[in-house]
Amino acid sequence: MNVASLAAAAPAAAATGRLLPAALAGIALIVVLITRLRLHPFLSLTLGSLTVGAVAGVPMTQTITSFSDGFGATAAGVGTLIALGAMFGKLLADSGGADEIVDTIVARSGPRSLPWAMAAVGALVGLPMFFEIGLVLLMPVIFLVSRRSGLSLIRVGISALAGLSVMHGLVPPHPGPLVAIDALKADLGLTLGLGVLVALPTVALAGPLFSRYAARWVDVAAPAPDDSGEREERGRRPSFPVTVATVLLPVVLMMGKAVADLVVAKGTAARTVLDFLGTPLVALLIAVIVAIFTLGRGAGMDRGALAATFEQALPPIAGVLLIVAAGGGFKQTLVDTGIGALVADWVRHSGLSVLLLAWVVAVLIRLATGSATVATVTASGILAPLVTTLDRGETSLLVLAVGAGSLFLSHVNDAGFWLVKEYFGVSVGQNLKTWSAMETVISVTGLVLVLALDIVV
Repeated sequence: MNVASLAAAAPAAAATGRLLPAALAGIALIVVLITRLRLHPFLSLTLGSLTVGAVAGVPMTQTITSFSDGFGATAAGVGTLIALGAMFGKLLADSGGADEIVDTIVARSGPRSLPWAMAAVGALVGLPMFFEIGLVLLMPVIFLVSRRSGLSLIRVGISALAGLSVMHGLVPPHPGPLVAIDALKADLGLTLGLGVLVALPTVALAGPLFSRYAARWVDVAAPAPDDSGEREERGRRPSFPVTVATVLLPVVLMMGKAVADLVVAKGTAARTVLDFLGTPLVALLIAVIVAIFTLGRGAGMDRGALAATFEQALPPIAGVLLIVAAGGGFKQTLVDTGIGALVADWVRHSGLSVLLLAWVVAVLIRLATGSATVATVTASGILAPLVTTLDRGETSLLVLAVGAGSLFLSHVNDAGFWLVKEYFGVSVGQNLKTWSAMETVISVTGLVLVLALDIVV
């Protein structure tokens, strides 16, 4: 898949010869501010956007307008979804629903199938939750399973974290893929379906299969019970079937919309209803409302407990919302200055695959900043103008290529790297051999599968 052409032209205010230096200056400033000066990505992306406009020769008022438009559109389009997802994830944890999923799957697994069960647990728990929240929730389970089964902590932990990480990068309604879907105007239902096709073999390879070798390279036993932060036993929990059905409800609604778009005629009542229910905002809102009864009331939570859960869900995501919205502003600045058109023209003459280019751009930003979220929003912004010549399937694959690239080689500038290192109790070198290698396997496998799907989609 190569870009043929792009109709958009750079505004007269921006000199073509200054566009590439403007883009490089903006990205370089963002990287330096985040990695060297430890400035918050929200401020870094904002300053990077202003730098792009200034170097490109665009009037500052026009640059500010572009950034504000992109910021507002992204906050409106993705911010609500992230908030609803955070509420759903918090309710899943507080009600004991996440514990019920974990305990049920693990209890039905033997020693040989435990790594596969933990990968499934990581994927299910990770679907509605941010990576850091899912990691904190899963680590006591990983410790417990490792001790009781006698399996290495790496064997069990890497399997679970693979499921968690793949959801983070590839499968909506997780916030990461939703950011790229919004920026690239991709079809959510189709992206979800293709994302699942890529995610399943990727989890299997990077999780249970890779962990077998990682456990040989680094043999770590689970800590003693007093050090593991055992989960507090809950009294009443929602049942396993009800919990799983609730978790999968938004996915089913979005998939229903995708199927309806393919097989149901436009204008019919069924198509109208399914399109409405499958809209991301509506699907997640329905899921949260249903979860109040199936998870919250199912666990015996009263109105006060439910209100406290929802209140506590929102403050931790404030920083993420600002980063994502600022990324939207940066994207719009790149588009309005005409840098996207320049990139498209370069790709057309280079003969490069747009999917490969998207992956490489996301990888470079991930390596430089350590943030999968920053890599996703920045790469999506750079590549957004390219989608005008792509069909629905290719645009969805572009989202997945960006997502796969954003997970490449977590290392010392990534907060997740240190979080995993401390929980596992390993050295930096050992963490590179296990966690960082797993992230790289996910990224490369995701790219290969995306390129393979491009042949048939």
